[in-house]
Amino acid sequence: MRVLMFGWEFPPVVSGGLGTACYEITKALTGLGDPVLFVMPRIELSRPFPLLTLISASDILNAASETKGPFAQDSLLPPSPNPSLLPPYLRGPIILRPYLKAGQSVGGHQGRRDWPADSYLAAGEGYGVDLFAEVRRYGEAGGLIAARETFDIIHGHDWMTVPACLAARQASGKPFILHIHSLEYDRSGEEINESIFELERFGLEAADKIIAVSHYTKKMIVSRYGIAPGKIFVVYNAMSQREAGKTYRTLRTGNDKVVLFMGRITFQKGPEYFIDAAARVLKEMPEVTFIMAGSGDMMPRMVERVAELKIGKRFHFTGFLQGRQVEEAFAGADLYVMPSVSEPFGLAPLEAMMYDVPVIISRQSGVSEVLKHALKVDFWDVDELANKMIAVLKYPPLTGELVERAREELKNLRWEKAALKILEVYKV
Repeated sequence: MRVLMFGWEFPPVVSGGLGTACYEITKALTGLGDPVLFVMPRIELSRPFPLLTLISASDILNAASETKGPFAQDSLLPPSPNPSLLPPYLRGPIILRPYLKAGQSVGGHQGRRDWPADSYLAAGEGYGVDLFAEVRRYGEAGGLIAARETFDIIHGHDWMTVPACLAARQASGKPFILHIHSLEYDRSGEEINESIFELERFGLEAADKIIAVSHYTKKMIVSRYGIAPGKIFVVYNAMSQREAGKTYRTLRTGNDKVVLFMGRITFQKGPEYFIDAAARVLKEMPEVTFIMAGSGDMMPRMVERVAELKIGKRFHFTGFLQGRQVEEAFAGADLYVMPSVSEPFGLAPLEAMMYDVPVIISRQSGVSEVLKHALKVDFWDVDELANKMIAVLKYPPLTGELVERAREELKNLRWEKAALKILEVYKV
């Protein structure tokens, strides 16, 4: 099956789990013999493996402008300084071209066979002027790409790809699969950005099928967006065989212990619960060091909270890490904690487990559905989180058991299995 796939990064650079999942899913699908045309806003690398064709939406739009092709007169907005970056989650306006099937109604917009070039759904306030200008450009490129390529299915990742996927479906008549890795309710809780919610709902209603990364996410799609459960298929994220096979056994010496939080410092990731639990742990184990690796809009408040609790000497903020810095952070940790308020899946615990680091994860996460032997807490239960941190740090037999069970669980989490399930969804 030949797949036209829309994503934002390839391979992952700054988008965390989303970029990693897009890369690994594509690699696994092509490994099974299914060609993938992977579209990004811009491309600065050559084809990394067989059966994969990378397509730059920007190049398509520029070519269309030169030849005065479809949408060319409206597509060339000023480029973003970092157009392919996906800062999770700034604010600003968005507009959506509502490509619907004839007769289909979504969000009060009735489908027509031919939408005028200037027909847009105003979505109000969004996440960033540059990012959303790029989403608009990307959407326009979707139809142009679909008109010139041959494929069997359209597969888009998260809300940024909805306009492109709908344009591609309008141009080709091929079915559209929307793969949900994260929702606005995950990122913002009850303080949602209405424009992003409407764009997500628009895409969820318009999609022919939906892939959710967990049952946790599927339930949210049903309850928050009113989508019929029969339309939604769960496919878990995973680890590649190469990754799971190269477990790092780092020699950790001395009495000082390191507890790691790695992720965006945003509402979704629950950084305040990590800090409050750290303060409780330090009362009993003052030699422990806590590291918060990442960046985000809550970072200034978290720095202030650490100062209020007077734990600054044992608490360190690293800022955004990437590449080897991430590897070194995991390798040097004695415990990884993910206290997410709402986590559709969560790949970071699996990455920590590669380094023989025991993990404590939020029960409000998709990864908790597949990690049967990890320690789990409710994100809001700071006392339980602190007690489990202390147990892992104080009792080596518990640590050893968690590490051994994690190695076994990693063996069963393969992107190849995820790709086979995705192919089943395509064929339903």
